Amino acid sequence: MLFRPSLSLLAVAALAVTAPASAQSAAPEAVAAAALKAALVWDGHNDVPDKLRDMRRNVLGTFDFRDTRAERDPAGKTPPFQTDIARLRAGKVGAQFWSVYVSAALSEPQAVQATLEQIDVMKRVIARHPADLAYCETADCAARAMKEGRIASLLGIEGGHSIGTSLSVLRQMHALGVRYMTLTHTKNNAWADAGTDTPVHGGLTDLGRDVVREMNRLGMLVDLSHVSEATMLDALETSQAPVIFSHSNATAVNGHARNVPDSVLDRLKANGGIVMVNFYPPFVSEARRQWIGARAAEKARLEALNLGNPKASEAGFEAWVKANPAPAGAISDVADHLDHIKRRAGAAHVGLGADFDGIEVAVDGLGDVSTYPALFVELARRGWTQAELEGLASRNMMRVMRAAEAYAASRKGAAPIENPVGF
Repeated sequence: MLFRPSLSLLAVAALAVTAPASAQSAAPEAVAAAALKAALVWDGHNDVPDKLRDMRRNVLGTFDFRDTRAERDPAGKTPPFQTDIARLRAGKVGAQFWSVYVSAALSEPQAVQATLEQIDVMKRVIARHPADLAYCETADCAARAMKEGRIASLLGIEGGHSIGTSLSVLRQMHALGVRYMTLTHTKNNAWADAGTDTPVHGGLTDLGRDVVREMNRLGMLVDLSHVSEATMLDALETSQAPVIFSHSNATAVNGHARNVPDSVLDRLKANGGIVMVNFYPPFVSEARRQWIGARAAEKARLEALNLGNPKASEAGFEAWVKANPAPAGAISDVADHLDHIKRRAGAAHVGLGADFDGIEVAVDGLGDVSTYPALFVELARRGWTQAELEGLASRNMMRVMRAAEAYAASRKGAAPIENPVGF
């Protein structure tokens, strides 16, 4: 018998065809807004402490973190702030790791002192704004602060030079509240290779593995941004707790040495860790990276052609730069990195670590901490679900920190790992 649909069924079908798209599925803006209402952003890396060192030599004086847009470097060398409380609120930020970065060019004793100074200055900033910022050392504290409407403020060290090759100093940094350490910065240290330096260790040394083990025992997150691929793989082999990349991108999308190769992404899922994506154009945009290479090549070419005539070389280089502006990168480029990491490692292993105030400029559309929602809209447009966006915002980071704390709790009776001091 031939089936003949009833008039009522035909009417329902017609309505489904003619109904606006918003009635059939939520608009990207609505999905993004719902995700950020349910789970505020937890950013992995912000360099406000270093900006204060550069601009004010850590003397806060009249510094008002509620709105920093009028702050200027008297020497004119440091770009304006990309961060303040007003813009953090606009960006739906609920938790922030503040980087207590110091230069890898410092000697180890200088680096240890400078790191202590950076811990101090950020704690003083947090203490000035108790209604808006909550100093935290645990996942529970971060969850409580966000529930109270305050921005959870945690501390991370950017570079193993900050502990002066001493597990004793590492333990004391943890006691002062530091909850992650990036194993290297731009240079190798005595026990780990950096991604942007000539390898000397082939990854981690025996001491480097002990650093990772002791961080696990303490509940301090192992941060693999800035380190070499070999160091990443050694750390993943050694770590018994999830690792983080506090501000890194995908090598498959941009080949910069600072980014994370697929060989590492393929092992991240088993570890339970997270890659928190950076907004800095040279790490985000492959076109920008290629432009940097072309600029360096043109500079070398002009210098070789104009030996003994630096003015001609400089004029030619200025003309080249004017005729070949640097690609800025865009929100879509950042989304490409997140898409790739999600495909390769899974949606549970992505986060955000924009690197604001540690970069002079971000990609177009993501210029300061107020702009995170625009990225969430772009991702929702690409099909990311609300649950995936909530994970990206903060749920993934919360899971990682709780796992690190749980492992440390399981090792509560274990003795500290010792290493001999240098003298």
